[in-house]
Amino acid sequence: MKNSQKRPDVLRVLADARPDELDPARLTDLARQRQDLGRIVSEPANTRAARRSPRVRPLGAVALVAVAASVVVSVGTFDRQGPAERSAASPQASVGAQSPSAAPDLRLDGRIQLLSAARKAEASPAAGTYWQTTTLGQYVDVAEVSGRLFAVRSSSTEAWSVGVRPGTKSLMISDLDSRTEPRTAADKATWQAVGSPRTVRIEVGQPANTHALALKMGAGRPTVMRTDVGGKIYAVGPDNVSYKDLQALPTTSDGLRRHLEGLYARGNGTEGAASDRSAWVLRQAGNLVTMPVKPGVRAAAYRLMADLPGVRVVGHVTDPLGREGVGVEFPGAYRTPLGTTKQRLVIDPSTGDMLSDELLLTEPSARAQGAGLKAGTVVNYQATSRMGWSERQITVPKNAQN
Repeated sequence: MKNSQKRPDVLRVLADARPDELDPARLTDLARQRQDLGRIVSEPANTRAARRSPRVRPLGAVALVAVAASVVVSVGTFDRQGPAERSAASPQASVGAQSPSAAPDLRLDGRIQLLSAARKAEASPAAGTYWQTTTLGQYVDVAEVSGRLFAVRSSSTEAWSVGVRPGTKSLMISDLDSRTEPRTAADKATWQAVGSPRTVRIEVGQPANTHALALKMGAGRPTVMRTDVGGKIYAVGPDNVSYKDLQALPTTSDGLRRHLEGLYARGNGTEGAASDRSAWVLRQAGNLVTMPVKPGVRAAAYRLMADLPGVRVVGHVTDPLGREGVGVEFPGAYRTPLGTTKQRLVIDPSTGDMLSDELLLTEPSARAQGAGLKAGTVVNYQATSRMGWSERQITVPKNAQN
């Protein structure tokens, strides 16, 4: 007679039983320093929303309230640009298939580290008044002036403070220290050679349906907005949710998977491809990690990531700020005007923190190659430099615009 009991996850059991002093995060001596980026910057406020909508959006979903119009807008993470051809999305050869003398299987090591991140997340502080995150973002584009191509980068800091107790407000201050400038010294030389224009045109949208967008060079002003309405503070899938809703989320990976797959079926139908469903669930799980959920929910999200079909977990990757962690790569590939890209989350297994959400160029387009962009370039990222509870609301800069 068959044993009907569910087999334990051996890797998870081993990870949970491991003493802290044998945590691989400690053994690998991860570089977790929070670099002071100084004046890291982004596109001017009047082009920011239009530019991100077809391509990249801030990490962490939220119900945004436009102060003047009182409109609720659902905002997610990196938007999918459309599946690339299967050949572009084919997974790399397994490291484990190499000879015994070759490098260790980074996927196996990465999964163990991701389970270690889940353990650390379970020990994080559970509650406070304001849940606050600070993210550093950068977006790379290719501009063309007088037939000459050059890359530009728009960078900024974003501070988000979500009030979870009665009477508190939620504020997002974006475009802090924002700036758009040539990406490299060679790009600057090309920009100067064509007259140092104060406005350049870039291409956004999907490759089959791109459109031009004017991008202002130089510094921009910060923007502040309310991100709460009627008690709703975030969006999870198709739903705007309250803090109470977030606290009620399942704290087991199986329960959280069923919950998210139910939201996927309701918002996307039940006929979606398995890779699409995995990418959608991974995106939601990545968002939840950055929200004021119970530590158990954050841990469940990491365990869910480790088991999603089609998701590639890789140990020992470095985020755009130079911090080492474990990489969680989305299934499939995404086409953008810059070429074929893949999305990756980077997580610190020693703290359970989300480090970054980034888009890497895998096959540059002719336009991107003409501007010197190569495979492996991180063309868009949102890197989290701070995430946690506070008892004080963030300060709004005097020059911020609504």
